[in-house]
Amino acid sequence: MTSARRRLGASDLEISPLGLGTWAIGGPWLFGWGEQEDADSIAAIRRAVASGINWIDTAPAYGLGHAETVIARALAGLPAAERPYLFTKCSLLWDDTGAISHSLAAASLRRECEASLRRLGVEAIDLYQIHWPHHPDGDGTEGPIEEAWETLAALRAEGKVRWIGVSNFDAGQLDRISRIAPVTSLQPPYSMVRRKIEKEILPWCAAHGVGVLAYSPMAAGLLTGAMTRERVARLSADDWRKRTNPELREPRLSANLELVASLAGIGARHGRGPGEVAIAWTLANPAVTAAIVGARNATQVDGFAGALTFRLDAAELAEIDVALARRTARIAAAG
Repeated sequence: MTSARRRLGASDLEISPLGLGTWAIGGPWLFGWGEQEDADSIAAIRRAVASGINWIDTAPAYGLGHAETVIARALAGLPAAERPYLFTKCSLLWDDTGAISHSLAAASLRRECEASLRRLGVEAIDLYQIHWPHHPDGDGTEGPIEEAWETLAALRAEGKVRWIGVSNFDAGQLDRISRIAPVTSLQPPYSMVRRKIEKEILPWCAAHGVGVLAYSPMAAGLLTGAMTRERVARLSADDWRKRTNPELREPRLSANLELVASLAGIGARHGRGPGEVAIAWTLANPAVTAAIVGARNATQVDGFAGALTFRLDAAELAEIDVALARRTARIAAAG
């Protein structure tokens, strides 16, 4: 399946509208999705590449290094011309117990880069991103982002990484680091149930030519149609969504399931699932360059690969606006 490529920011990376996310294939860790079979992960990666997805997003923290290793195994032997771009990150560390810490110190970031190069089996990382400006499970205290950005700029000058970006930064932080070196891309969470970035962050990126790689366009599986009330109840105890995702709890869960039913109705007209409709909605925002979609097996890739080319028309986008307004009203009415 072919799709029009999109230029990522001011880089020379021409990427597919969808990239494969590998958060879940890392397997169990503090923010993991539960147990995962490597054979399924490898099949998902290979199916994604065969489907026309030409970039993979990962991070050392996903499975405490495991996701990067699995990616290398999946791509081993693939001709250079067929290899996808590899995007990874830095700033989250772990100890022997699996506890997660955060560091933006120059020496730490350099060690992380070298470790990712080894695990991925490459000489240069296509896009290297600061994963978080602070600990994701902390009090929000910001680390030394200027020092970190200077380090990433140096790694690029040294040829260790080709382009540099950030994830989970706000507009003020983007403005500060952009004075040190250009920002290729931002990776923020963005879906129809998580739209905070529309107010300041997306306008800033559009004004400054920064590419946007939206993650969780299907709201961590919520908008796929597979997340029924029964499925939510069966989520494993080591799945982060069970512990911390308010969208899977009442009163939001009922409102969200009603929204998914509306998306399913729109998708049915085109032979598409609600997840593909959710992805198409995200990609309809002109400030969004591409979306990251995770998969745990090849079947899940097949379930969203159609979104590489599927687009919503103006009437369908307006229909979704009505469904979203109903969701907001239902949540508000429930108190």
